[in-house]
Amino acid sequence: MFRKSVYSLAAVVAGVSAALGGAAQAHSAPSATAPAAAKPACVTDAKLVPSCNVLWGAAAGGFTKAPHDQELRTWEKLSGRTSTIFHTYHKGDQKFPTAAEIAMTQDPAHPRVLLLNWRVEYGSTWANVAAGKLDKRIDAFAARVKATYHQKFFLVLNHEPEDDVRPAAGSGMTAKDFRASFRHVIQRLRAEGVDNMVSVVAYMGNEKWMAQPWWKDLYPGDDVVDWVGLDSYVSAEQGYYHHGMFGDLVDRRALNGVGFYDWATRNHKSKPIMLAEWGVYHRVGRVTDKSAQFDSVLPELAKRPAIKAIVYFDTKKDASGDRDISINSSARSLAAFRKLAASPRFNVQIR
Repeated sequence: MFRKSVYSLAAVVAGVSAALGGAAQAHSAPSATAPAAAKPACVTDAKLVPSCNVLWGAAAGGFTKAPHDQELRTWEKLSGRTSTIFHTYHKGDQKFPTAAEIAMTQDPAHPRVLLLNWRVEYGSTWANVAAGKLDKRIDAFAARVKATYHQKFFLVLNHEPEDDVRPAAGSGMTAKDFRASFRHVIQRLRAEGVDNMVSVVAYMGNEKWMAQPWWKDLYPGDDVVDWVGLDSYVSAEQGYYHHGMFGDLVDRRALNGVGFYDWATRNHKSKPIMLAEWGVYHRVGRVTDKSAQFDSVLPELAKRPAIKAIVYFDTKKDASGDRDISINSSARSLAAFRKLAASPRFNVQIR
């Protein structure tokens, strides 16, 4: 209402000026009351890439039996922001998206996008997947998606494949077997008409694995990969394994090699990068302030424009039971994380 009144007053003033013969002068300079051009909203495209800013997401309640949709809602209240990406995990013949997952993405007040993580080869091998021996499993998923879910979603296949590689010929789990498996699944899903899927290959990005001669063989190919993903963590404990800041978790490198971010942007320039899992940890029982790490996120993102999504993995204990990756392990840590979550850098509209 205030702005409308200002515009009306400006029109009256301009009319009086013209009547007094000052019309030329009135048009010689822009009006001081002209509205500023509205900044375009950041929106996602057909591959869920935001036109600007960075997608914000989470996987909450890791390594617990609690319902992950409930855990995410609790985490969102704790962090102060709705997670645009809802990361869930599945394997083998599990039936998903589940009713709870679908409901989370159809909440009109809090729109979310599913990031489905699926180990297709569970109980078998990558070589068997590539050979078509698990096509029944793939086809069942395709039929379920087409019947129950029509929104766009991310699909990660066998995240962090590096530590599952068995390089011996004939193992069925070589790096090349992973590549062939990934290609087969994505191509078959596309052929089955699953056109709302956005594919993600998610690495560990650990210097140990990046030094392996087979590491380069993991990449499935630009034609079947929509996003390049990374699962990486950093320690808040000085002197402990992988202590550092946010930039360190995206820049790890093999000796004499290039950092993960540089590798991805040099070799796959057209692909957006997603931190499909990231987090800051300290050992259980050794509470350490994580605020410095959380405070480092925005400055480091500014240096790395190819990163278009970050998805926090929150758990009080990791798979080994010895690392606390939660955002609220201390009051100062939580305050810093809430400040990060409040940044407009993560304002993106899903389309």
